[in-house]
Amino acid sequence: MQRCDWVGDNELMQAYHDQEWGRPQHEPQKLFELLCLETYQAGLSWQTVLNKRAAFREDFYQYDIDKVAAMTDEDVERLLGDARIIRHRQKLVATINNAQMIQTWSTPQSFSDWVWSFVDGQPIRQAWATAAEIPSTDERAKQLSKALKQHGFKFVGPTTIYSFMQGAGLVNDHLQSCDWV
Repeated sequence: MQRCDWVGDNELMQAYHDQEWGRPQHEPQKLFELLCLETYQAGLSWQTVLNKRAAFREDFYQYDIDKVAAMTDEDVERLLGDARIIRHRQKLVATINNAQMIQTWSTPQSFSDWVWSFVDGQPIRQAWATAAEIPSTDERAKQLSKALKQHGFKFVGPTTIYSFMQGAGLVNDHLQSCDWV
């Protein structure tokens, strides 16, 4: 089986690549989880995030948007004491903030439809030959990042958003040689 170069031999990385990465995702709770995971990843390896994913799911109520939006400063303090997760105050606060932004979404489109509108509702297939060709961001990610910030989202810079777009299948950056294209 041929996978993208970044996967390596780690079972969690392989499962994520084979079952999630680049697969179109429209379910709001799943999109929220992917956005949060990319937020946690900033400055760290993706493998670190995947290793802590189960604990994050437990601590953030399986990323139930309403439950996360209702979390308090006391919950943040509790999370900061949990060594099973990435304990970065601003990232944890951003998770709660971003849930609140989705919870109070007030555009005519659903959050999912709005996100997908940045790629005209269809995944963008890049067809890169090598991992070195894959950009860290693009114009669509910059536009989505800017729009999310205007809606009050935190920790949503263009690089984070491009990774989110890859994970949620808005952009399919599987290499040409990958069997999962």
